[in-house]
Amino acid sequence: MNAPHGPLQGIKVVTCSTAQAGTVPYMLMADLGAEVIKIEVPEGGDNSRGTSIAPGFPSTYFETNNRGVRSVTLNLKAAEGRAILHKLVAGAEIFGQNFRPGAAEKNGFGYEELHKINPALVYISISGYGPKGPHADLPGTDSMAQALGGIAEAYSTPGQPMRTGIVSVADETCAILAFGGALAALTHARATGIGQKVDCSLLGGQIRLMGWTLTTAMWRDRDPVTGQARVTGTPDRPGLSASFNDCDGKPLVFQLTGARQWTQAMTALGFYDSLSQAGYEHLGVAMESDEKRNALLRILDGLFATGQRDNWVARLRAADIVAAPINTLLEASNDPDVLANGYITEMDYPSFGKKLKVHGSPWHFSETPAKFGIASGLGADNDDVLGTIGYSATQIADLRAHKII
Repeated sequence: MNAPHGPLQGIKVVTCSTAQAGTVPYMLMADLGAEVIKIEVPEGGDNSRGTSIAPGFPSTYFETNNRGVRSVTLNLKAAEGRAILHKLVAGAEIFGQNFRPGAAEKNGFGYEELHKINPALVYISISGYGPKGPHADLPGTDSMAQALGGIAEAYSTPGQPMRTGIVSVADETCAILAFGGALAALTHARATGIGQKVDCSLLGGQIRLMGWTLTTAMWRDRDPVTGQARVTGTPDRPGLSASFNDCDGKPLVFQLTGARQWTQAMTALGFYDSLSQAGYEHLGVAMESDEKRNALLRILDGLFATGQRDNWVARLRAADIVAAPINTLLEASNDPDVLANGYITEMDYPSFGKKLKVHGSPWHFSETPAKFGIASGLGADNDDVLGTIGYSATQIADLRAHKII
């Protein structure tokens, strides 16, 4: 007997969403068994279908964000197109949109309108800045949220310009929070029959992502020290999280908590005698001043440059110290733990004659494992989906002829 496909089987989702933060929540739901119907503009579809294309491959951007999702094209500027959307929403449990504030209402899928059609509907709205505030009506992007939310500083190098990162951290964080918010609201709706609107934003996601570091900054009223190393705690109970390059320039990171781990780690590396002679028998010495902290980092830079990363990491791990190579993206995709856990997997793409590496699932469900699909072609599911809500083949052909779908 085949294992059930995902814990979200039986959940129907309709989404009028584009880009990344607006699509990833529902792609994750599709991975976990939900039926997700994506509404797209006839002919052109989601603009991201043409984004990030390498010759001979599907769009990495669209495929990553829309796999397993069904595509239905609707002209929502036409009354008949909006009527079809409303029929789909009447049978759904979750609806999502990430249009610029006001656009959903203008095009017939604002919260109040859909709530009248389906009072138990969970309505997810994703914006750039959040539903309130002086910039609530402005569009938002990943780089805007990274800039405002603090992550550019968190990963900055002292003396160097702050920059936003190439990975869409704000989009992905917001998407994962929207995924969780949708399921939380769905639990309430199923128990009470009462749906609700859940607002998420790119900026709000970044603020949550800053976690305890932001709390510390607020309570101390001082921005954190950034850079190669973070020395924390007190002189008698110090901690250290630091990165260094090996003899080939390959970086690694390790993290220590307490004086005992300092001795343990440096002994395992063969560094302890040299550090003791330099006055760093105890890590707490580095907390006495910035000068002593920086002097310690220079010594460690030199010591780590005498050997190779794999050896240093193996020694630290053998001593029960948290340590890891700092992977590039390609190294991360081939990391043995990543592969063993299925965080990266492979999928067949018959149209391209290839088997390609793709994201796996960040979750393991013992009874209802995830199952991955590929993104539908534009409008590929029109006939099937419309047939399920009562449209005949003749009616569907007429809708196509009148460019409603």
